[in-house]
Amino acid sequence: MRIWSLHPGYLDAKGLVACWRETLLAQKVLDGRTAGYRNHPQLPRFRTLDDPLAAIGAYLDGLEAEAALRGYRFNRSLILRPHACPEETLLPVHAGQLDYETDHLLAKLAIRDPARHAVLADASGKVRPHPLFTVVPGGVEDWEVR
Repeated sequence: MRIWSLHPGYLDAKGLVACWRETLLAQKVLDGRTAGYRNHPQLPRFRTLDDPLAAIGAYLDGLEAEAALRGYRFNRSLILRPHACPEETLLPVHAGQLDYETDHLLAKLAIRDPARHAVLADASGKVRPHPLFTVVPGGVEDWEVR
């Protein structure tokens, strides 16, 4: 389970739903509403911000928008701070992290969704990040668990 830095359009149905659920759990952690799961390796990239709940809300907005494009109905009322993150608040993500996630997702899609695998494989080298992120030079993020 992960909070993908990749654009949610690359995720298959199973990946999109899992990311939604994972991020909702992360939102609960950031809001102090759960005793467990507080050490998720990707939470530090949200915790360093002035308003972590706005950032995670913006992330969830991006997932929900992709789900709506596909005709899925994710429960927007679960987003504690929808549309609260200013447009100029983009989180940096290293290009190497996107490459790592692309390879990771390609392996999953090869088994679960060959059509979506082909789309992502064609995009390699120019993969888009989730709308919350801006790509910066660098390798795999320090928080990544390999």
